[in-house]
Amino acid sequence: MTLMTRRNALKLGLAGGALLAGGLPALAQLQIVVEGANFQPLPVAIPDFASSDPAFGREVADIVRNNLSRSGLFAVVDPGRLPQQVGDVAAQPDFAAWRNTGAEGLVMGSAERGGQIDGAVRIWDIAQAQQVVGRSYATSPQSYRRIGHIISDAIYEALAGETGYFDTRVVYVAESGPKANRVKRLAIMDQDGANVQYITSGRSLVLTPRFSPNQQMLTYMNFDEGNPQVYLLDLATGSQQRLGSFGQMTFAPRFSPDGRNVVFSVERAGTTNLFVLPIGSSQPQQLTSGAAIDTSPCYSPDGSRIVFESDRGGNPQVYVMSAGGGGAQRISYGQGSYSTPVWSPKGDLIAFTRQSGGQFHIGTMAPDGSNERILVSSFRAEGPTWAPNGRVIMFFKDPGGDGGPSLHSIDIWGRNELQIRTESFASDPAWSPLRA
Repeated sequence: MTLMTRRNALKLGLAGGALLAGGLPALAQLQIVVEGANFQPLPVAIPDFASSDPAFGREVADIVRNNLSRSGLFAVVDPGRLPQQVGDVAAQPDFAAWRNTGAEGLVMGSAERGGQIDGAVRIWDIAQAQQVVGRSYATSPQSYRRIGHIISDAIYEALAGETGYFDTRVVYVAESGPKANRVKRLAIMDQDGANVQYITSGRSLVLTPRFSPNQQMLTYMNFDEGNPQVYLLDLATGSQQRLGSFGQMTFAPRFSPDGRNVVFSVERAGTTNLFVLPIGSSQPQQLTSGAAIDTSPCYSPDGSRIVFESDRGGNPQVYVMSAGGGGAQRISYGQGSYSTPVWSPKGDLIAFTRQSGGQFHIGTMAPDGSNERILVSSFRAEGPTWAPNGRVIMFFKDPGGDGGPSLHSIDIWGRNELQIRTESFASDPAWSPLRA
């Protein structure tokens, strides 16, 4: 198999599976049915991947096991209980032996590294003794961990019926030093906390980083010149530039879904309104007007609408308007104040931060404000960001006192809250789309 992009590998995956299986994969019944918060994770068995380097095969299998376990949808059987410790991706399993493990699904894989990383996987329905899917992949040796994430996404998609989210990255603000004088740098890592890279030096305060849709650029708020200003940063070159000079303060930036525009807030003479600027232009278009503070804008996935935070009604609430501006409709009506609304990539939900009852809450609502659901409550929890499949949310918590913030994730059913391990304190996460 020649080296190809992730998306091409997924498109050609069934052909690779047919080669592995000697024919088209059988139609099996194995799947996860999620209908609200009450469901049982699917038991799956994942022996070490076959490899000429057994340690590498074990490492790739561990990446897959950890991804699936952390999703909350899979219960990975203890590898010590498996009838064979290394999978044979080319052989028909002894289904009777595997049924004794309690697993319903079986993942057999292989991984080899040389001039490129080659991986293959077959997923079996143990009860039906049938193959669910078989696929093969390749990626560059410089990003060898990706093969585990790509295979995890394939398993998730085959058994959960949703696009996966493991082959992604998260940009965030890494915080270090004493609480009264924190150094804040932009950092980027894989969604599981691996491969951390620091993007800025910490010489100036940075906040609210956001990915462009093609992941080639970031937009963020930089205090390099004293007052906050919106900057753009090229991830390939590290070069950064100020978006423009539009007011005393510019902040809360976010890209449009097509990556051609940045929407952000501008403070002028005591008022704060939303503006949009085409990349490369110097003339922003004003979207809101008035004496209110309008901030935290986020486009709908189709680019037709913008959700934002405004105190025009007396305290911060969530509003939705056309992407071109004009009349806005309030959609939040619970107790307390609302902030940081973020539209789901699927378009079906809006995540938000709510302050009420002396606590912070991360929740979701439909785009019309109905079906509000609180997912997590804490002393301080803020800044939701969506996984690209729209089924997991990442945010940050701060315990107060001498501690510092940390990243957490939770699914849209309010289950499976996890802390994301980082090298330092961490805040303001933003989840990337699936990598190309």
